[in-house]
Amino acid sequence: MPTDRASLVPALKNIATELRIDSARSTAQAGSGHPTSCFSMAEIMAALFFAEMRFDPKNPHLADADRFILSKGHAAPILYAAWAEAGAFDRSKLLTLRELGSDLEGHPTPRLPFVDVATGSLGQGICAAIGSALNARRIGSDYRTYVLLGDGESAEGSVWEAANVGARHKLDNLCAITDVNRLGQSQPTMWQHDMAQFERRWTAFGWHAIVIDGHDVDAILNALDEARRTKGRPTMILARTVKGKGVSFTEDKDNWHGKAFKKEELEKAVAELEKQRVAGAATSGPDLVRRVEAKPRAAESATGAIAAPNYKIGDEVATREAFGDALAKLAAVDPRVVALDADVKNSTYTDRFEKAAPGRFYENFIAEQVMVGAAMGLSARGAIPFASTFACFLSRAADFIRMAAIGHNNIKLAGTHAGVSIGEDGPSQMALEDLAMCRAEPGFTVLYPSDAVSAERLVALAAQTKGPIYLRMSRPKTPVIYPNGETFTIGGLKVLRESPDDVATVIAAGVTLFEALKACDQLKASGTAIRVIDLYSLAPVDRDGLLAAARATKGRLITVEDHYAAGGVGDAVAEAVADAGFAVHRLAVREIPRSGKPEELLHRFGISSDHIVNAITSIVGAVAAR
Repeated sequence: MPTDRASLVPALKNIATELRIDSARSTAQAGSGHPTSCFSMAEIMAALFFAEMRFDPKNPHLADADRFILSKGHAAPILYAAWAEAGAFDRSKLLTLRELGSDLEGHPTPRLPFVDVATGSLGQGICAAIGSALNARRIGSDYRTYVLLGDGESAEGSVWEAANVGARHKLDNLCAITDVNRLGQSQPTMWQHDMAQFERRWTAFGWHAIVIDGHDVDAILNALDEARRTKGRPTMILARTVKGKGVSFTEDKDNWHGKAFKKEELEKAVAELEKQRVAGAATSGPDLVRRVEAKPRAAESATGAIAAPNYKIGDEVATREAFGDALAKLAAVDPRVVALDADVKNSTYTDRFEKAAPGRFYENFIAEQVMVGAAMGLSARGAIPFASTFACFLSRAADFIRMAAIGHNNIKLAGTHAGVSIGEDGPSQMALEDLAMCRAEPGFTVLYPSDAVSAERLVALAAQTKGPIYLRMSRPKTPVIYPNGETFTIGGLKVLRESPDDVATVIAAGVTLFEALKACDQLKASGTAIRVIDLYSLAPVDRDGLLAAARATKGRLITVEDHYAAGGVGDAVAEAVADAGFAVHRLAVREIPRSGKPEELLHRFGISSDHIVNAITSIVGAVAAR
């Protein structure tokens, strides 16, 4: 193993050549991929994996191992090649790239043990890297996080959200590298090779910016050394590179993006690359890896159960407030739980968590993309992040939510102020598509508590349940209807009113549950009984419970929700019961709402108790008239 710079540099040059050859061969075998995007970053990858980072190729999840995130996810072939070169798996597996049965997918996913978060949707990797760096502080580790971006993705707004947050948190354990190779997919990138443009921007955002020749191994090593010595702010290494580097007919040539070599082109490219090897230089990747010291570290876990709710039946408490209380209680019993905010902590009540555990509370200001992305990075390193904002603003991070589902990240999202029931603020502040957004993602758990007890219990369940979870919280105060000892389950429901004479079942959640209960009382006074269900779990949903109610009430199912008609409670119920032959009558918001008092809006947009009574009267009357 080379111990001095003079022998290390030629060894790394040879590894860079090998990484290019592996990338060319694997993409040619697949018949698709991005070899030229890999070629531009080969020296950077060689320096990172075989001179800079400390890790164990056979055990990449070690708590104190340095982390690498490929934000430029389309360059996955060179990521896989680097791990194969390090000894993580046999190099022959690289030729299974993009095959259906292979975990070496077109863009990286955590199916692979050395991938923390799914990337490929550009602009997200650096956000996840923020979370990874924050986690090192949380656990008191000296591991460093490295993230590699493309220059094209620097046009993404989320990159600059991350730039702000990384500087604000003074993340000197974070080193980002931008592969400035000048060419995008369809045309040259915004600033091409104007390195001063990149330097000015990152310096202005408070980062330590270093401009280098990205093919000069010695310069790369010096920059990494400088980044490690820099304190009080993160570092951005801006590497001027050439797309297609190493192969004369692709170097700095347009129209090669995303094109694999044909057989003859591959032979010509490999022959040219082979001639670039430095004779006599060491090339054994596993021997060059800097092994991380496996420090003894106690496994993290909860130290006890969350304190029980403490309310009285009939107390008026908003579920968003109960959410804040539950988070603060979690802070006391589980060191893995962290909270992320987007400048609404006094409305989501996460300021209570901040007071309980200030070191585990991360403010992102009004930047929802980096908030969710950082949550992804935190979760990948063992934290249990709760990221919260007004539900409507989570839609800004919809693509991050999609990628969290792909990676099955253990993130917990809480959206407050949902639906028309928020009142006078008007439609721009009313989340009416958030349930649809999260229910659409496979593996996403979607929970919708109606009172303070169920809110606290479901928050505790969310912390204990693996995988991405969305909790929908309401703005208005609602009466406590459950005793403090009530238990809930993921995938459950509660039947709140029932009798042998029920003529229909009304299924609701959140604020509309109380409209359903009012309707039940109004109908009961006139001699009509209905069943009322609290569908607090929308994904998964209790199919058996819904079918039992349908059969008991002659198939008359009515859903009512403070949400648009698509993708919410109505669709969840309809999907559950359709194959048993039951139809669902749905009351939902069916037009763009407007400002007004909450009770006025519930009535105006068809989801109040009066509308429920009218729907039942109409349905039961129509059946009776046949």
